[in-house]
Order: sequence, then C-alpha cells, then structure tokens
Amino acid sequence: MLSAHCHCVDCRKSSGTGHCTHIVVPMSAFSVQGEVKFYDRPADSGNMVRRGFCPNCGSALYSTNAAMPEMVFPRASSLDDPERVSPQMVVYSSRAPSWDHMDPALPSFAEAPEGGPEQVIKDAQ
Repeated sequence: MLSAHCHCVDCRKSSGTGHCTHIVVPMSAFSVQGEVKFYDRPADSGNMVRRGFCPNCGSALYSTNAAMPEMVFPRASSLDDPERVSPQMVVYSSRAPSWDHMDPALPSFAEAPEGGPEQVIKDAQ
C-alpha cells in the first residue's frame, strides 16, 4: 500500500542507524512462518507499537501500531529482495541525523503527515 522512511527516535534506535524503512500492508494480506518475539513500547505519537523480531538472530521483522490495528509494517530490511520496495515519503525528518541523507525528491514531513499515516494511506488508495 505504501512505504516510507522514518526518522523517529524509536526507529533510529531500534534499527541501529538513522532511520527505518517500513512497508504498509493490510493485516489480512500478511503472514509469518516461524517464531517471532515482541517488544512493546509507546511511539512518539503515544500509540503503542509492537516490534517483532527473530528470536534466533535478532533481526527486526515488522511492527504493528495500536492506532492502526488493520495494518502491519514489515521492515524493508527484512526482505530477501529489498529492491522490491520504493519508498514514497520520509516522516519525522526533523529528527534525522545530519549524516543520513534521503532522496530530496521524496515528500518529506518534519513530523507525522497531516492527518497521520491513516490519511496518507487513504490518499494513496
């Protein structure tokens, strides 16, 4: 449905770098094989975010957000072929480190987009 780079503090810290790249997928179209462990934490928005990771190697796999229970957010870094993802925007760009440069052609939002992610997803459909 959508993919985006996110520079929020939680994404930076959980990725170990300047941002995460997330894909937005309807929960009904998503499945996982194998065990996933979870870490829950309030996001910058105050909504509870649940981050799933591989219990064997620690790789971040996907997250969910309590504000959007019908969506799941796989990390592009977890894909076998990350070239299948083409990010469409940058969010929380005001929190980006100066050394983490994004494509200047992408729409960029200092914080969350107007109306939140839900509105961006609706507009993209």
